[in-house]
Amino acid sequence: MGRVAKELHWKGVFAAAVSSPRKGTQEMDLSSPLELLDFLAERGVAGVALLGSTGEFLHYSLEDRIRLIFLAAKRSRVPLIAGVTHSTYSGTVELAGEAIRSGADALLVMPPYFFRYSQEDISRFYVELANEVGQQVPLLLYNIPQFSNPLHPATVRDLLDTGLFAGIKDSSGDWDFFQGLLELRRTRPFALVCGNDRIALRALREGADAVISGCACAIPEIVAGLEGAVSSGAIAKAEVLDMRLREFIEKIECFPVPVGVKRAVQLRGQKVAGTAVPLSATGVALLQEFDQWFQGWLPQALENINA
Repeated sequence: MGRVAKELHWKGVFAAAVSSPRKGTQEMDLSSPLELLDFLAERGVAGVALLGSTGEFLHYSLEDRIRLIFLAAKRSRVPLIAGVTHSTYSGTVELAGEAIRSGADALLVMPPYFFRYSQEDISRFYVELANEVGQQVPLLLYNIPQFSNPLHPATVRDLLDTGLFAGIKDSSGDWDFFQGLLELRRTRPFALVCGNDRIALRALREGADAVISGCACAIPEIVAGLEGAVSSGAIAKAEVLDMRLREFIEKIECFPVPVGVKRAVQLRGQKVAGTAVPLSATGVALLQEFDQWFQGWLPQALENINA
């Protein structure tokens, strides 16, 4: 594909961006994610990850996803990580190739989802993908067993040892698994990225390189501020911001992913459509309660950043 390999500085908070369909259709609304890129860049994130789990990639056609990555790569003022996960190998290859040509700074790939595959199958999938698309941009493994086939520690180790992958984003929230990755990193270099907001503070304090955060799409100042406080040694401040982050997480956990994040993004003035599936009457009532809570909570939480 001809371009010189990119280097991405794995440091800071990368916001996992939401996306939404055009009203009444399955087509992606391509304008709202582009405006969201500006919002996030202005609020201190180190980069943006598109079309991961928070971005609900599986709802959209290959064509829409390719268009979004192309437009976002032209628009974004910060590095762009493109999610290129697909349920098939050929779909992943097509998305990855188009993302590289569009100018994405890195690729994020979970194992094929929905159907169950062995670790040997998953390993072959990744190695063939890496050999197919080349090493023009960093390729990041993506472990999120909540929604896909899990990556086992031995599989991660063997894949990283091939030298074909820049590192791994672990969104499992399993501290024992993440600690195993920290120990593995002591014996070989790779980018270790935390993808679970609940353990973000602990991961950063123990040596994670960066965070890819769904919550940072809604409250980028707080998550970026937490990482900055850890980096500067201001642990007391980091703990206060982590408390605020946990308050937000506890409020959105009653909703399907990523309903709570999307609602908060809407309340921040961004034009993002709501839920992919209608909520129950109970869910609608909880969302109304969340609106009231968030509008009162956010100004107080933001004050902690400069305290």
